[in-house]
Amino acid sequence: MSLHITGGEVLADALVHADLVTDGETILSLDSAAPAGALRLDASGLHVLPGIVDCHGDAFERHIMPRPGVSFDIDLALRDADRAMLASGITTAFHGVTWSWEPGLRGAGNARRLAERIVALKTELGADTRFHLRHETFNLAAETEIIDWLGSGRVGVLAFNDHTGGILKASARTDKLARMVERTGLTQEDFMALAGNVWNRRDEVPGSIERLAAAARAAGIPTMSHDDMSPDMRRWYRGLGVSVAEFPINVETTREAAAHGEAIIFGAPNVVRGGSHLDCPAAEAMVRQGLCTILASDYYYPALALAPFILARKGAANFASAWQLVSQGPAQALGLSDRGVIAPGKRADLVLVAPEPQPRVVATIAGGRLVHLADQRILA
Repeated sequence: MSLHITGGEVLADALVHADLVTDGETILSLDSAAPAGALRLDASGLHVLPGIVDCHGDAFERHIMPRPGVSFDIDLALRDADRAMLASGITTAFHGVTWSWEPGLRGAGNARRLAERIVALKTELGADTRFHLRHETFNLAAETEIIDWLGSGRVGVLAFNDHTGGILKASARTDKLARMVERTGLTQEDFMALAGNVWNRRDEVPGSIERLAAAARAAGIPTMSHDDMSPDMRRWYRGLGVSVAEFPINVETTREAAAHGEAIIFGAPNVVRGGSHLDCPAAEAMVRQGLCTILASDYYYPALALAPFILARKGAANFASAWQLVSQGPAQALGLSDRGVIAPGKRADLVLVAPEPQPRVVATIAGGRLVHLADQRILA
């Protein structure tokens, strides 16, 4: 169905008063006559913005396991997460699925089921939903299977994660360790024994990363390194063709990525909360310094639609540049040249937002379909 969106401020290079016409899945034009039978949406008082591309979101985990040890059907969880994302203006979603050496929520069985069900439910979900494999680098047993997944096109983006050292350090903090253990279904004693056995194979990890990075390059799959700890670590990953720095943990490492024109991801919740909850760089400060090119939902979907408005209000970036952090920036980094901007011929992924008093998503259009509507008054 064609759409005719009238009366709104459309974000092209800047916010401009214009009408917008879609034709099926794509944007047809600005300020031209609508095809006969087009559904008209009155966007008066609203911003008409490119749909949000979320390159890293793992809030869906709470739809699967809302409490430790309490799990729900994965199809139910994915459908529920889809509705939450659409209500937040997310039209392209990369579910950050952690495949670790630990069992339970982040174990092999769950990763395999999610990979299967994301594909199986693709036509039912409103957002274009893809698989972001957060590979725990100490999960050596998974290497061969992941290489097969990369070759088959099952993986949308591959991220290299290493939380094993942090888990071992957390053994001194019983509260933090308890939360990790609960999601595995193991006793604390068994969990720590497993972690120790995994750590003993640490010399094998660099070679495994190199082989996986090579397989991703061969398959044309974008790759990220997560929580880069130093400029040297970023340089090492760069040498493997891993060109996206996801949540670098200090400014020096962030500057190393920026100096080479690499995509740099920080969390939108970091912006909304006014800083990192882990004492990492403040995303707002990174945006001000030109050291952030992408914002991700991380653990909280609504933050993505809010963060650009906050950045613009505080003068950290003009609004058009701030919105690019959640649309064009991630689309370009992940090779999705058909979306992220409002222009003729691009995919009709759009979000209509009431900017005041607090930004609120009124409607979401994904691939030309009206998939979320919070106010029926815009139906002309």
